[in-house]
Amino acid sequence: MRTGRLNRVLLALVGLLLLVLGGAVLAVGLGAPVPSWWIHTGSHDVLLTRAERTRWRHTTWWWPAVLAGLAAVVLLALWWLTTVPRRRRLTEILVDTGDGDCALLRGRALESALAQEAVQQEGVAHAEVVLRGRRTAPTARIWLQLEPHVDPSTALNGFTTQALAHARESARLESLPAEVSLRAVKHRAERVT
Repeated sequence: MRTGRLNRVLLALVGLLLLVLGGAVLAVGLGAPVPSWWIHTGSHDVLLTRAERTRWRHTTWWWPAVLAGLAAVVLLALWWLTTVPRRRRLTEILVDTGDGDCALLRGRALESALAQEAVQQEGVAHAEVVLRGRRTAPTARIWLQLEPHVDPSTALNGFTTQALAHARESARLESLPAEVSLRAVKHRAERVT
């Protein structure tokens, strides 16, 4: 599952949980009848009684468990906050038209064109492209799957001199730095007789 889809699912679940709990608390606080499964008996009941707040105070495992749970929540939230901005794609590229004006090129269009041209190259089975950076200075991250008997240096050289050069020239970019990852397509072992 990709990070964007995972973010949307997690946010939807957390939002739904908070909406249900907040709505239930609000409804009971405004005088709605208390459901049988509700943890409190009336609208003037406190959230935690003194007995509930001090019940686990003298046990040795309670505070380490609470602190470990809170630390895990904080670490997960920090991880999520650091991955969201880092994986952001470039949505548009500023192209100099040569007459003093600029045009906007969609990032997905350039990614798609670059991937299609890479796949047309001999020996490349599949290509994925992600553009990042600034609108005026994009960078590319490319994953190429190579056919089993292709020389990786030849495939990389062909990609940089053809597809990457065409993308840079068509978008009128001074440079298009790229990080290319190569891997071979998995295949069955060939039987030699």
